[in-house]
Amino acid sequence: MMERWRGRVALVTGASVGIGAAIAKELVRFGMKVVGCARSVEKIQDLAAECRAAGYSGELVPFRCDLTSVEEIEAMFAAIKAQHRGVDVCVNNAGLAHPEPLLSGGTSGWKNMLDVNVVALSVCTREAYQSMKERNVDDGHIINLNSVCGHFVYPSADIHFYTATKFAVTALTEGLRQELLEAKTHIRATCISPGVVETEFAPRFYNKTPGKAEEMYSQIKPLEAVDVANAVIYVLSAPPHVQVGDVLMRPVEQMM
Repeated sequence: MMERWRGRVALVTGASVGIGAAIAKELVRFGMKVVGCARSVEKIQDLAAECRAAGYSGELVPFRCDLTSVEEIEAMFAAIKAQHRGVDVCVNNAGLAHPEPLLSGGTSGWKNMLDVNVVALSVCTREAYQSMKERNVDDGHIINLNSVCGHFVYPSADIHFYTATKFAVTALTEGLRQELLEAKTHIRATCISPGVVETEFAPRFYNKTPGKAEEMYSQIKPLEAVDVANAVIYVLSAPPHVQVGDVLMRPVEQMM
């Protein structure tokens, strides 16, 4: 069922590493033209070369964009319109976390998480929808990378504010589905909520206490980035009348 996406345009945010890179690679493998954005594009350029060397039928287009800047996001969508007509699939993958508890956390860390995890996701969603609407694209798809933290509040002070941003993603995805229904469009909205995934996320989060990330990954067999990418392919492969609202996926050994 991925055949209908061949040659069409997908935007993947945070595509330089981890889950975003895996998603971009899989979409290119299935023949899509993927605009992969990040603040630094060198790794995306390397991934594009890797996709070409593998003979994938699609194309990965690196694009430099700081998602904390609304102006840069809008400029990126303008460039996509000029160069590739517009966006048919938007994968809001970019997200970050800082260990900033509610009782003692820094305001700048809270704002940074809100800017990327909530505001940038919402701006990209709005711009992607407008891109689809102006071209009469009625079968587009907006996919938000959520987390199990978007459904459960874990007893860990370091992630409580991050958890709040992911609860927001759950609400935003359902609100988006309702607004799309009201707009009488068949554009679909999905969020994907993985548990522990072995990526650069935890080492960045625990950059001041690197042993914590290793300890977390050693206790259970975590998900891999490609597992999440496969979930994206599953969602996009569903027949046009099927809307997968949320994919909640965990390692089999994860408790919550």
